[in-house]
Amino acid sequence: HLVESGGGLVHAGGSLRLSCAASGLSFEHYYMGWFRQAPGKEREEVSCIDSNYGRTYYADSVKGRFTISRDNAKRAVTLQMNRLKVEDTAKYHCYADTQPGTWGQGTQVTVSS
Repeated sequence: HLVESGGGLVHAGGSLRLSCAASGLSFEHYYMGWFRQAPGKEREEVSCIDSNYGRTYYADSVKGRFTISRDNAKRAVTLQMNRLKVEDTAKYHCYADTQPGTWGQGTQVTVSS
């Protein structure tokens, strides 16, 4: 079970911090990721972080602006989003690489110009 929070409406150039709280799974064992999907577009993997070494991945479109982190003790993963752009507008979903995968309901991020 994954629950996202932290979305909202922000002006371009602003920041938001998304959080994902996990329950009912062995959080520390799984790679965690953030995906987003805008209306009429395919789902895109934004960022992910592995379970053991803190290795991270970022989509080219967010490199240098977004930072993913996890706290295994709190069973949480966060996505710090800075210098937001209008094109970052989407619904953001948290994902846990369980088998099969576990998805949160998502949180809406809207960036206005």
